[in-house]
Amino acid sequence: MQRTPVVFIHGVWLHALSWESWAERFESRGFLAVAPGWPGEAAAVPDVRASPEPLGRTGLDALTDHYAGIVRSFDIAPVIVGHSVGGLIAQHLIAADVGRAAVAIAPAPVNDIPLPTSPGRLMPAGRCDAADTLVTLSPEQFHHAIANTVQAEESDRLYDRYVVPAPRRLLADLGCAGAPRSPRAVVDVGNAERGPLLLISGQEDRLVPDEATRAVYKQYGDTTAVTDLKQFADRAHSLVIDSGWRFVADYVLGWLDEHGVRAHSPER
Repeated sequence: MQRTPVVFIHGVWLHALSWESWAERFESRGFLAVAPGWPGEAAAVPDVRASPEPLGRTGLDALTDHYAGIVRSFDIAPVIVGHSVGGLIAQHLIAADVGRAAVAIAPAPVNDIPLPTSPGRLMPAGRCDAADTLVTLSPEQFHHAIANTVQAEESDRLYDRYVVPAPRRLLADLGCAGAPRSPRAVVDVGNAERGPLLLISGQEDRLVPDEATRAVYKQYGDTTAVTDLKQFADRAHSLVIDSGWRFVADYVLGWLDEHGVRAHSPER
């Protein structure tokens, strides 16, 4: 028997280390957990903060191609679990029949769905679409916009361990500050042949509000492919890293089991 891979894709302002608890949890259940960083992302958070410039060249095209290559590299089609922009990429890939199943957690909106709370308001003055520049959040901005349902002490711990600058180019590709969205933000919501998809929202999320994720879910209404929505009350955009992460992770594990996605697959 071979282990089923799970590829975790992190979101803006977070490092790949943000999946450390999830990876351990999924490994303990028999899955092969992989949390690759973005192109140009150093392996350690302090290294990214010290030399973040390689991240500044990252746009949605490069990010999507990067993870598509990783997902396709496995002999067994992986599960794709993405948070924020990672959730958008997870939807894009599963709709293109890349991967076995996908989970999009507080995903950046797809297609023509606007982001009610623009990340542009978190950014310093300057053009959203300026290339090769980075946007850094202060601990106070992180607490206000991303970890708003936890106490300041926990938010500061999360910030110190996981937060890194985000590429301004990527934020522009997502449509911040009115910039035109990248074509990679378009998802084929009508593909009836794709694998199962789970959308997850936090009902206190200020960066990607619950209403945006519900609007995305409605776009899948005409497909016969499995598409589910789970809303977590009193949870913010930090729901994958804060002290309640296990409730979300265990829900995902249960959902995968419900849809026949097991930790081990027969040898081919």
